[in-house]
Amino acid sequence: MSGNFTITDEQRDYSEFGLESNPFPYSPVPNDDPLIYCGQEHVTDRISNTVSSVLSTGKSKHLVVTGKYGNGKSHTLKYTRSLVRDRDDVFVGYVAQPGEGFLDIYHEFIYDVGFDRFQELSYEYLAEVTREETDRNPMSASAMEDLIDDGEVLLSEIVPTAVQQLSDVTKFADFARALVHLVYEDTNLYAWQWLTAEGLRYEQRKEMEIHSAIDDDTTAVRAFTALKNMLRDLDYTGVFMFVDEFERIARLSPKDEQATLNSIRHLMDQNSQGLCVLFGCAPEVWQDVMSEYHAFSERIGQEVALRPMTEEQIQSLVREYLDLARDESRGGIEPFTEDGLQYILQRSQGNVRQILSLCSRVLDATIDDGEPSAPIDQECISEVIE
Repeated sequence: MSGNFTITDEQRDYSEFGLESNPFPYSPVPNDDPLIYCGQEHVTDRISNTVSSVLSTGKSKHLVVTGKYGNGKSHTLKYTRSLVRDRDDVFVGYVAQPGEGFLDIYHEFIYDVGFDRFQELSYEYLAEVTREETDRNPMSASAMEDLIDDGEVLLSEIVPTAVQQLSDVTKFADFARALVHLVYEDTNLYAWQWLTAEGLRYEQRKEMEIHSAIDDDTTAVRAFTALKNMLRDLDYTGVFMFVDEFERIARLSPKDEQATLNSIRHLMDQNSQGLCVLFGCAPEVWQDVMSEYHAFSERIGQEVALRPMTEEQIQSLVREYLDLARDESRGGIEPFTEDGLQYILQRSQGNVRQILSLCSRVLDATIDDGEPSAPIDQECISEVIE
């Protein structure tokens, strides 16, 4: 007995809708760099105020974005990250979820920033030392790398001074040695492993004269603070950490949850300048944190809530997605009708993730039914989803 599967790579033709493709995601999980953000004004205002305050004053400030599952917390954090990351004077990292404790948060942050960016940072610091200690004047990481590659500056001449100065700045000599070792071909991967808290054998650490490991929440807080102090010394305005799905801390044991929150609190206490942490968290978990862990929640003090979408917001959202694929023969919310979007809003209860999923599904179903010229109204949508 043969099956009824029909698998093809033939693409659907959306031209009858004035579209080049289906602009709605099949799996509405936000991209790392979202092109569209139809946020809620009270949320964008609060985030803008928080970020702008850190950039303008240099003082640390933090914010929690709450919202039900699918209401756009991850999208909000990733979109904000994409805007902040375009600046040259900030350091930005995204943490998808807090894991088992602050050590995992630290690891994910460093890993998200990436090896290349950290190696560039190492060259930046060596460039500063070179400008101070020699008659050379490299003004960028790439210029410093060129001087080293061309043999015009010898690492043996500047690295001891760089390690000493960076140790004084960071108060963490092993961090300083690991950071500088990112420019050596034979040890840069060891240095990266140490910085990301992945662990090294004693022999590998010994090769870089590193005596400790980043292996618990306390040393992770120390390493993160060392990084931030180094960046401030290089005249970076701030470090931005985005921690998503923070509600997962509720799955930890009470002891581990308290340890994680205490570590983040210590991080904030040790970094009153140049640090901005934005959390995405389910509202019920954040309420529990506020009621049970005052010492932590008081360090943040600010919360802004994402709400279900309104009729006006769903029209704006759908219009912006359609504009991504339009051939300019249509405009507005076409081929959807107002009553069709009202129906989608009702069925989704204003949940952004469900709205996008329904729009994608309905658009394809209409094409497959062979009636793409008809408007996508309430009747059409109800036939697809009921």
